Amino acid sequence: VGAVVALRWIDPPTSAFMIRERMSAPVRYRWVGDANISAHIKIAVIAAEDQNFPAHYGFDLQSINDALKDRQRGRRVRGASTISQQVEKNLFLWPGQSWLRKGLEAYFTVLIETLWPKQRILEVYLNVAEFGRGVFGVGAASDVYFRKRAARLNQYDAALLAAVLPSPKRLRVNAPSNYV
Repeated sequence: VGAVVALRWIDPPTSAFMIRERMSAPVRYRWVGDANISAHIKIAVIAAEDQNFPAHYGFDLQSINDALKDRQRGRRVRGASTISQQVEKNLFLWPGQSWLRKGLEAYFTVLIETLWPKQRILEVYLNVAEFGRGVFGVGAASDVYFRKRAARLNQYDAALLAAVLPSPKRLRVNAPSNYV
């Protein structure tokens, strides 16, 4: 609880995913405050990752229900994680799926949604999300891929960054496939 409360005001110097990545490759990370992040990337990420972000309380029950139905029908399992769930996963947890991790994910999601405003949740997400191998946060991504500040990202830049979020090690901003 203390870490979640503190991170409402203190910018995280790293995340669990960055620490894990540092074991095998260099990490590029630069924090950018909310006022210095382009509105285009905020809109693109919400549109791509969690369209109900402004309205839900950490869990998108419709997306969870749809994912469960897909699984029952034998279709490929798709993610139903919200931006809030991805924030807590990136900051505190590890990749993979287990009941223990899902329980901790729910716990941290409730804490974050209760203790942080939506603006802070989105700011932290944009700063800890991985946008490519070893590239964490919109600050590093805008430097590496576009050689500009995050405040200057245009709609095209933002769409490319948002498009790789589901699989940043497979999808590439600097060499986008037709899918991206």
